[in-house]
Parts: sequence; structure tokens; C-alpha cells
Amino acid sequence: MKTAFVTVGTTSFDGLVAAVSAPEAVRVLQDLSYSRLILQIGRGTVTPDSVCTPTFTQEVYRYKNSLFQDIQEADLIISHAGAGSCLEVLEAGKPLLVVVNDKLMDNHQLELARQLQRDGHLFYCTCRTLIQTLQSMDLSTLKPFPPGQPEKFAAFLDKVVGI
Repeated sequence: MKTAFVTVGTTSFDGLVAAVSAPEAVRVLQDLSYSRLILQIGRGTVTPDSVCTPTFTQEVYRYKNSLFQDIQEADLIISHAGAGSCLEVLEAGKPLLVVVNDKLMDNHQLELARQLQRDGHLFYCTCRTLIQTLQSMDLSTLKPFPPGQPEKFAAFLDKVVGI
């Protein structure tokens, strides 16, 4: 059973939750052989229903003490562009699609996602381009993120945000 895990971290990102749980996005995920979608929706106001059919399961929750198990069990992680979430998924060696919130002002998340995609570690998109990106991305082209070097990630973040 292929699983896609969606996380918004401790924030709210209703645009991502709505986009990935929309019928068209669910159809694309099913076309890509995903039969389970887990949505961690944080403090958002968009709360999709849990669904269980013979061919597809959608689980929804706000928070857990740890996302470790969901990340480990997922075949694809779709995440907001928070640095902490990106680092956790990349260090776990899981395929990552980052959805940038283009409604944020002074968007350092976009710079981070753009650089990590340029380096081959993830794919990124916006809510508007989520379906197209799911259909076109090739997860086999992703390069592993060098493990155990948080100081390099911190230096990289400093460079991206101009510190």
C-alpha cells in the first residue's frame, strides 16, 4: 500500500490541505498507485473527512507528539516549506514535494525550496501547480541529502535568507 503523507507542521496552510485533498488531486495520487493519504492539518480550518474505501484511505489529524512514524512509513511526503519539516524529511531519506505558500510576504521558504530543488534533493510547487507537479515529477531523480550535517544545513539556510 503506497502512502503519501502531507504535513503542515505546527502552522496552518489551508491552501495545501484543500489542494491535496481535492478530488482531482486524489485521482492523480491514485493514478500514481497511492492508496493511502495521511493529512496532518495543524491548526487549519480546512478539515477534510477521513475516508475508507476498498481502494483508498484518507486519514486526517491535527497534531501528534512526533511525525517520525508517518514519515518513515510514507512513500512520498508532501510538506509545507518550513525548514524544520524539510530537514526532518530529507534526513529520513524520503522523497519530498514541498508546497510553497506563495501568499506569504518576504518568502524565504521559496528561496529554500528553490535551492534544494536546484541541488536535486526535492521537488517544489505551489498549491496552483500541485497536480501538474505530481504528474510530472520523477522521484527516481532525487539525490540523497547528506545525513548528519545540521551545521551545513544551518549555514545553507543562513545563505538563503541572507544572514
